[in-house]
Amino acid sequence: MNAPLPKVCIVGAGCSGFTTAKRLQDLGVPFDCFEMSDDVGGNWYFKNPNGRSACYESLHIDTSKWRLAFEDYPVPADWPDFPHHAQLLQYFRDYVDHFGLRPKITFNTAVERAERTADGLWSVTLSTGEIRLYDALLVCNGHHWDARIPDYPGHFDGPALHAHDYRDPFDPVDMRGKTVVVVGMGNSAMDIASELSQRPIAKRLFVAARRGVWVLPKYMDGKVADKASMPHWMPRKLGLAMARAKIKRTVGRMEDYGLPKPDHEPLEAHPSVSGEFLTRAGCGDVTFKPNIAALEGKNVRFEDGSVEAVDAIVYATGYRISFPFFSDPALLPDAENRFPLFKRMMQGGVPNLFFMGLAQPLPTLVNFAEQQAKLVGAYLTGRYLPPPPAEMTRVTAADEALHLGPYYKAARHTIQVDFGIYVHDLLAEIERGGKRARAGGYALPVAARAMLAPA
Repeated sequence: MNAPLPKVCIVGAGCSGFTTAKRLQDLGVPFDCFEMSDDVGGNWYFKNPNGRSACYESLHIDTSKWRLAFEDYPVPADWPDFPHHAQLLQYFRDYVDHFGLRPKITFNTAVERAERTADGLWSVTLSTGEIRLYDALLVCNGHHWDARIPDYPGHFDGPALHAHDYRDPFDPVDMRGKTVVVVGMGNSAMDIASELSQRPIAKRLFVAARRGVWVLPKYMDGKVADKASMPHWMPRKLGLAMARAKIKRTVGRMEDYGLPKPDHEPLEAHPSVSGEFLTRAGCGDVTFKPNIAALEGKNVRFEDGSVEAVDAIVYATGYRISFPFFSDPALLPDAENRFPLFKRMMQGGVPNLFFMGLAQPLPTLVNFAEQQAKLVGAYLTGRYLPPPPAEMTRVTAADEALHLGPYYKAARHTIQVDFGIYVHDLLAEIERGGKRARAGGYALPVAARAMLAPA
């Protein structure tokens, strides 16, 4: 008789949560999935009532449909190359319904606390007040919702909001005829600045940032840019050198668009992708400023000494990695947003905890956890066994050197991975772990105890 499988708690039903749930369902692993909102979709659910979505009305995903599709559920054939957020959300809903996952998700219910008990189980407190025990916990709560806002000297008298709260040029602040500063040069900054800088909307649009960036196009040589990727076997330095040379030939110098010269090479920062921003800058609709030095009532002073009268500020300044249901400091990132994990999922010494989708993969996060769930599913069914904790630490350090090495040091570059390289290595690790599991007689690394334990 086969041993019963461990019972799992999945926190969140965004794309990481529901694809993980699908893998566990396929393998017969019992689970509960809790979603604080009234539907799936997480960050891609526009005006999500849980307040966690960063979608704005005009948002189109920067990843092409060719790279974001789930393995066993193709995207609609009539999709454009870069779908709108509403199309992506419908794709998520259709996926969940197609595989019969919706009845397995408890909506309008948040995980408020998750603590390991003395005997290693997970005690999960729900927003309903109920407490449940689980053998394993899978964290799928996303990392684009806890807004990080810089702390500048002084105060600003006008409206200021984070890009997370931006919905359109009129909501939550009417930007028509206003002088606006967008702080940052990431993807959200590119989109919002491009939208607001159109002449019928903002009177003047400044983009302020600590450094210049390389703005990459969505298309190269008439083809979707992210269709081209270096094979996993190509030496990383060679692949990066070839990609950088191609970008420079295609895009040219940032200075020629009226932007500052970047202090780094292409792909040494998380790519800022836009099909419009360089045109807006070249047309003079966007004016670059260095970082803000001080807020002075209705004025903003910049680090070059210039001062501008400003009506509104939009901070496109990134996010903190947060797990509000954890109180154990060992389960939280450090002050620099660093959170090393084995295969970006596991902590050595905590055998029943997985972080899903906690990465900034290129080109996409949408189907990233779908790949990770292959390891998790094998692990929970006794078909995968990780290496000893010391080896996990060594592998984690080597992986971080590989994936983070090309990027300059910043809080936004602590969880970068190359999707193709990561997945190739992940599948190889699953195979190695399968051999370890076989040698151990396919014993379950996490025993099914929660259903037997007293409440």
